[in-house]
Amino acid sequence: MSDLQTLFTQAQQDVTSLAERPDNATMLQLYALFKQASSGDATGERPGMMDFIARAKFDAWEKLKGITGDEAMQKYIDLVAELKA
Repeated sequence: MSDLQTLFTQAQQDVTSLAERPDNATMLQLYALFKQASSGDATGERPGMMDFIARAKFDAWEKLKGITGDEAMQKYIDLVAELKA
C-alpha cells in the first residue's frame, strides 16, 4: 500500500472521531472527495428532484470530474487535517 493510500485510510478513520460534526457543505465535500478517490468520475444517472440528499451527493461528486484518484485522496487528507486542527 502506498504512503498516500495509508494516509487516506487514516484520514477515513480520523473523520469519524472529530470533536464535532462538520457542516453539511463540508460533509458533501468529504463525500465527493472520497467517491472520486475510490471510484473515479461520477457514473450513472443523476437522482430525481425528490431525492434531495442523493441528488446533492451526486452533484458534489460530479463537480470533481477529471480529478485523479491521487489528487482526490490528497485533498481529502488535507481537509480532514484542517477539521482536526
